[in-house]
Amino acid sequence: MLKGWKELDNHLEKTFEFKSFLKTISFVNAVAWVANQHNHHPQIVIDFNKCTIRTTTHDAGNTITAKDYKLAEAIENLTSGS
Repeated sequence: MLKGWKELDNHLEKTFEFKSFLKTISFVNAVAWVANQHNHHPQIVIDFNKCTIRTTTHDAGNTITAKDYKLAEAIENLTSGS
């Protein structure tokens, strides 16, 4: 399991925290770009300096699949080194 990610109600979820709203939105834009590359689009909840990502595979009956883990890993890589 990736650090900080939780399996909850048939989805993977993690909340990321940033120093400002603009940093949060920059992260959301990066997540959107990565999700499009993976053709796997998560639910994104924004709350000022926090962003919660939830991913599940709809075409597999809303369950967690390898697609979700690959997307979570790609999203996690966006924050490495920051």
